[in-house]
Amino acid sequence: MAPDGDVIEELKTDHREVEELFGKIEELPSGDPQRKQYADLVTIELVRHSVAEEACLYPAVREHLRNGDAVADREPADHTTAERTMKDLERCGADDPEFDRLIDRLMAEVRHHVRDEESDLFPQMAKSCSAEMLNGLGDKVRRAKKLAPTRPHPAAPTKPPANRILAPGLGLVDRMRDVLNGRGKES
Repeated sequence: MAPDGDVIEELKTDHREVEELFGKIEELPSGDPQRKQYADLVTIELVRHSVAEEACLYPAVREHLRNGDAVADREPADHTTAERTMKDLERCGADDPEFDRLIDRLMAEVRHHVRDEESDLFPQMAKSCSAEMLNGLGDKVRRAKKLAPTRPHPAAPTKPPANRILAPGLGLVDRMRDVLNGRGKES
């Protein structure tokens, strides 16, 4: 994660980190237990990323882009779809026949979402917002990720103010669970 910088670079860094984890999953043979460990790391990063976008980026999208409402309504729907896949994946071991199907689906969903954001949304934001505003959003996103949940909660609200109120509590519970069971630790 970048220590500072604008929201676009922050989110692109997240995208690259998740893609790197996808690559590690793809390099391992089907059934390898490390695939599950990497899938857990992907889930942690994606959930934190999504919650931060929903709390910080999409309200700015609504305000500053001509088609902002349509974009801000569509993007969380993509997140919810991916979170449902992650929730199903969470229940599978690496040796479960469903694991490969679900991880492939998650990778396809996320890669499609990343392409859309990087080719359309981010350039629009760069044109519509000042550097100062983008840097401020980057700070907000970094703070939101620190408090965000680490597990998928597809039924959780995706719009302010409910998402901003619930996310820190869910995040605290998730991080406590992760510590207790060792989830999210690369071996």
